Amino acid sequence: MQPGQEAPMSINQLQSMAMSVIDLFCSIFTMPIEIILRPQYGTRYFQVPTIFFSSMLMLILPLFSSAATGLVNMIPFHRAAPGPVGLFGIGSLSSLYFFLVFLHGFRLWRRMVYMELELHSEFEGPPLPFFRLIPWSSSWAFTRIVLEPVFVFIGASLLEGAQIFQSGLATYLHFAAFMLAMRSFIQWYRGWEYVRKIMDGPVIGKVIGNLLQNKASEQELASVHLASFPKNISAELRTNAALHIARAYGIPTGKEQSHE
Repeated sequence: MQPGQEAPMSINQLQSMAMSVIDLFCSIFTMPIEIILRPQYGTRYFQVPTIFFSSMLMLILPLFSSAATGLVNMIPFHRAAPGPVGLFGIGSLSSLYFFLVFLHGFRLWRRMVYMELELHSEFEGPPLPFFRLIPWSSSWAFTRIVLEPVFVFIGASLLEGAQIFQSGLATYLHFAAFMLAMRSFIQWYRGWEYVRKIMDGPVIGKVIGNLLQNKASEQELASVHLASFPKNISAELRTNAALHIARAYGIPTGKEQSHE
């Protein structure tokens, strides 16, 4: 690589960027639900772009719902029902969202000023108390990935059937439940991946060390999806290739440690 040239993006960086984009997209739809399910969320749990786009979504959706009804009435020989069936619609959720954001603003402002009141600013807070009555709720991952999305999905379906929620609101909650499960899974996967890389590091380092000395067996190389070097390769080229592989796996090398 020439001086001043940017390094090409690795597969791990592409995956991390893709997960960040998916997480942002999901959080935009789930924030109105999460501030209800997780009323003790930290000051940095929701990023600034999430708050902005979620607020814009809650402003646009009620307008879009009204416009859609008007467009349907413009179809020749067709008239929509006088009013949607149900007590609460998207507009009700939008009003509740901005009311809760206003209330949470005082709590978050207090935590931002008196930072000793908060142990971890990115923690989403404990689940609602009634989840403790459900089996397997002691598992953080199971509660976030399964129980809470299922609760939102079933609750929206039951309230729609009882004509309490309008179909538009129920559809949004069904979609948000799926987004909530995906967002929680990404959060869990990132933590798992971090620990898994730490555990894999010594094993991969040992294989690369054997590869550097041209002693790695085919079984060892297969475990990390590597091929053996040609027998007639120079020692310098073998060393540089092994160091490049180590950096690709995120394993610190001797040269990097010396610079540090």
